[in-house]
Amino acid sequence: MTEVHFQAPLVIDNKDGWGPTEDTFQYKDMPYQPYSKGDQLGKIADWTGTIYGDKRNYNRYRSQFGVGVGMYQYIHEDDENTFQLVDSTRLPKPAYQKRTRFQQNRFRQQQNQNNRFAQMQKTFTGPQKKSKIMKNLEMDQMRQMRKWQKQFGNRTDPRQHQQAKQREPSVRVREDWQVIEEIPFTSLAKLSLPNVNEPEELSVWGSLEYYDKRYDRITTKSEKKLIMVNRLIHKITTTKDPVIRQICKTHGNVFATDAIISTLMCCTRSVYPWDIVVDKLGTRLFFDKREDSTIDMLTVNETANEPPPEDGTMDSAKNLGMEAVFINHNFAQQVLKMNEERYKFPNPNPFIQPDEENEAASVAYHYRSWNLGNNQKIVIRCEQDCVQIGPNGEEQFVNIKAINEWNSK
Repeated sequence: MTEVHFQAPLVIDNKDGWGPTEDTFQYKDMPYQPYSKGDQLGKIADWTGTIYGDKRNYNRYRSQFGVGVGMYQYIHEDDENTFQLVDSTRLPKPAYQKRTRFQQNRFRQQQNQNNRFAQMQKTFTGPQKKSKIMKNLEMDQMRQMRKWQKQFGNRTDPRQHQQAKQREPSVRVREDWQVIEEIPFTSLAKLSLPNVNEPEELSVWGSLEYYDKRYDRITTKSEKKLIMVNRLIHKITTTKDPVIRQICKTHGNVFATDAIISTLMCCTRSVYPWDIVVDKLGTRLFFDKREDSTIDMLTVNETANEPPPEDGTMDSAKNLGMEAVFINHNFAQQVLKMNEERYKFPNPNPFIQPDEENEAASVAYHYRSWNLGNNQKIVIRCEQDCVQIGPNGEEQFVNIKAINEWNSK
């Protein structure tokens, strides 16, 4: 076995200082720059030079030794060949912008003047009762504030910038039709009825199930799925109601259902088209709906800033409305104590056949009459969904509704 000999490399001893005394041959005639491993390399090309200043990363890519700064870093130089003069004259503002700025400054000056006067009043008189002059100034300030909000507040309302959509009318108006009267929505919004007394109960039909109060304790942590309840709910129009046909002989001169009347009362907020058929028989008026009417169809986000699309997608306005009807139909029956004894009224449900009693939903029909004055008495069929026991043991009739939400994002 041969021994391995260690051959020491050439070591140059520097007796006068630290470090080598002679340069290595392979690095001969090469430039030297102090380098630190903590330095960051600069960018090859900086395309954001026109947006940000060239010195925004000056300290980041700066060498720690301070020697040879920027030697390997890209430096943007201006190209004088592409230099062009730019017209820097200010464009005149439109007239409406000048008027707006003038009115805002005028309102601000008036407000500052009122504040200074109020401060002086408080300084010299102390915490006393407001004088008549002070009250008048406050009234003028509030009046000016309301005027300014009314004038400029609509400009920040996003609903003002929506594009009006052209929707097909529910009924084609022919040219040979004679317009008897046209009432704009603005006129309907100003209408008001005098004090209307409590309605007169003419008759009640149907039977109701009791509400299950366990659903009041449902939270997001204790959710309960919606189930399908196979029950019949009839949506009969006014003239096809056998009870109204009997009542019209002795009571009232205007007849309708709660769905039709509520549609008329909320017509100023409606967006989707609809129509109502009015039949006049002598001195009596019957408000009806068509067989394919959308009055009984619920809407989702109808008055929202971003309403559902009207195309054939899954989240179209029509599909969301059908989903809302399905949810309300099943939810109103699911929260009841089914298969238990019902609260029965003197008259049975007038719209079901004898073989449909087990499939009928919990619903009651109240036929009520209101005296509107001027010899106008309206009879309305009102629906109710269930009954519950109040805190004092009394029976309370309840309507159950569910709001279907839709996220446009």
